[in-house]
Amino acid sequence: MSLGLLAALAAAPIVLAGVLIVGFRLPARTAMPVIFVLTAVIGATVWNMPASALAAATVQGLFVTFDILMIIFGAILLLNTLKYSGALGVIRHGFSEVSPDRRVQVVIIAWMFGCFIEGASGFGTPAAIVAPLLVALGFPAIAAVMLGMMVQSTPVTFGAVGTPILVGVQNGLDSPEVLAALSASGLEPSEYLQLVTVNVVTLHAIAGTVMPLFMVVMMTRFFGANRSWREGLAILPFAIFGGLAFTVPYYLAGVFLGPEFPSILGALIGMGVVTTAARAGFLVPKNSWDFAPADSWPEGWMGRLHIDLDGHGANGAGGASIPLWKAWLPYLLVAALLVLTRVRELPFGDWLKSVRLQWNGIFDTGISAATTPLYLPASILIVVACLTVFLHRMPGAQFRRAFTESSRMLLGAGFVLIFTVPMVRIYINSDTGSEIGSMPIVMAQWVSANVGTVWPLFAPTIGALGAFIAGSNTVSNLMFVLFQFGVAQNLGISTVLVVALQAVGAAAGNMIAIHNVVAASATVGLLGQEGRTLRRTLLPTLYYLTAIGVMGLLAVHVLDVAGPLLEDNGQHALK
Repeated sequence: MSLGLLAALAAAPIVLAGVLIVGFRLPARTAMPVIFVLTAVIGATVWNMPASALAAATVQGLFVTFDILMIIFGAILLLNTLKYSGALGVIRHGFSEVSPDRRVQVVIIAWMFGCFIEGASGFGTPAAIVAPLLVALGFPAIAAVMLGMMVQSTPVTFGAVGTPILVGVQNGLDSPEVLAALSASGLEPSEYLQLVTVNVVTLHAIAGTVMPLFMVVMMTRFFGANRSWREGLAILPFAIFGGLAFTVPYYLAGVFLGPEFPSILGALIGMGVVTTAARAGFLVPKNSWDFAPADSWPEGWMGRLHIDLDGHGANGAGGASIPLWKAWLPYLLVAALLVLTRVRELPFGDWLKSVRLQWNGIFDTGISAATTPLYLPASILIVVACLTVFLHRMPGAQFRRAFTESSRMLLGAGFVLIFTVPMVRIYINSDTGSEIGSMPIVMAQWVSANVGTVWPLFAPTIGALGAFIAGSNTVSNLMFVLFQFGVAQNLGISTVLVVALQAVGAAAGNMIAIHNVVAASATVGLLGQEGRTLRRTLLPTLYYLTAIGVMGLLAVHVLDVAGPLLEDNGQHALK
């Protein structure tokens, strides 16, 4: 069978998913079972996957589904706990004091706070935390999901304290051929990884600076009373300032400190700078912007997560007696605990990982599955929710109500994800028992065979494809980074640059990852609207991939970046 036909068959499930969810606007709960069956049939009949491999990949997917559902539950539980303690009312009032302008709130909450959570935790956690928080502050649920997905772009490559680089790129390049090539060029693997990091932060800093503005104009255009791009562009100076407040320290951290801390430090520094500027009215438009009254919103804008901030709270209506610092304390604890358990030099992460549920060689295949439940961000969210009961002196009955409401919201997400994630794992494991490369690799090979020296333009799209399929920058890098390295070598262009383009494209692909959209939608009770979210997040994804691809082309054909391994130890790396 020809490479072109194999690539077309490999693409069929993705194309059908797009047609059903985006084109026909079917909810994911209807479309994903069909996509799962189609993927399994193609895997069995074309890729000759044994039944045992299909079953093993499905089980592996269910392990991942468990992790995702736990994160969703933890995020909702913390939010509901804060609702009943009255802290959310205080937080909303606090943001109104900084600025009542929803555009400013997007830059501070969705962008800055979301970037910090991504840097600390990764794995879709920002949308799971930011989306319900925005709903609690008065944003339409579908707008909150869109914004939560869009923040999963610039900070993602260095999410979870650099995991996509330190695990995805480093392990993806762990092959004798690569190590021999690096040795011949006089580079240690750690030096090569740092060159990749410098290229990545450069590309992201250029493309990512406009993301806060993009988020704002998408919100005003699709969810404003006047459906206006102009109302979003009116905050251009402040939004670009917010972008630079993140990307400048982000870039410096990547160049001088390495891949662990760009997103965390960029967000921490940026949040302080931008919040101070907003309080002072620096670059903030005189006319404040808000949504139309909620009773005029279309029904499709609202989810099942209803946050009534009036009358809740153990300390008075809306928790009025809780000071602002104490209202924010649970979220600060989440951030602090995520950092403490993700920094590799500290022992806490290893302690939590020691509790591991694992199934090696599922059904006598080479496929294995594992979960480390205590290391999941979910465990931290749940622990902090329990601590909040004591911190905010909540009656036990209120926490029980929060727990019950949060549990009910898992049912819809669980049904969708038990088809979505196993489909992804079949896709990734489709080379089990087969002489053909896995479906994603076959598609990438077909693209590389047909584009030649303009490959830098397409390299980010391959990364995005991996993230779209797997919902993970790390997994995309593991799948494709060795392939990207080989293509660059064959074309005689910088492997450092092409590997960086892969990593950046994989970050952008998180904005359209189906099971990330499902997970974010579940946190606000908005299952069934995934297609509408994907149609919108496709716009910033296309912008990101185009901008990065063009930068790659310019680097190779205009700036004349050095050959395959930057034999001069990186002096021509894109800077």
